[in-house]
Amino acid sequence: MGEALIAGHTATDACEVVGRLQGSQGVSLEETLADLRTTYDLVLGTEPAFTDACAVALGWSEATLAYLHQLSCADPLTGLASMAHLRGRLTELYRGDARGRVPLRERHALVVVEAASPRLSGIADEVFGLDLRMSRIGESARSVFSGDETLCRIGPRRIVVLAARGEDLPRRMAVLRSLLEVGERAHGGVRIWGESLPLVADQASSLLDELSRDQASG
Repeated sequence: MGEALIAGHTATDACEVVGRLQGSQGVSLEETLADLRTTYDLVLGTEPAFTDACAVALGWSEATLAYLHQLSCADPLTGLASMAHLRGRLTELYRGDARGRVPLRERHALVVVEAASPRLSGIADEVFGLDLRMSRIGESARSVFSGDETLCRIGPRRIVVLAARGEDLPRRMAVLRSLLEVGERAHGGVRIWGESLPLVADQASSLLDELSRDQASG
């Protein structure tokens, strides 16, 4: 981060990495932001840039949430299932797939709900505002998929529903889109689409990894 500042380059990416590293090591957000301020003061003699402070806070929060997800089967901020729980559920389904007459990919699918990128209006809003939105989106998704479906937050802006295939699945996706249209319009709306499950469990794990990657450029 210091090298980027000395060279006159943008340090935003480096700040996010530093924030994630600090969070993974148990360093508090207050101390992490203080270290950022000290670095800026030593290198440039100024206060940290707003975008860099946001990047540090985001990296720290993502690392902290990732750790919490390992301890619980539920996302502590939204109440949705964790990635670990979804992986476990898929493992169970694939394990029993050999005994079924109909392949798993023809019986289940993933419904992906993606929120638009948040608009920066402050560090607190950037870190926690999106979580509140995802919590509301999760509540709407649960009202539509109210059976034994598994709902999981997968990445900063995506929720995945492991749902049974059926004639009513497209209708339920349309209902969810209608529910979210008004509330999310001011934030840029949402995208909803379906993903077919791969043939084998290892490929399903890779699909989850792909879907969970940061969607900042989406």
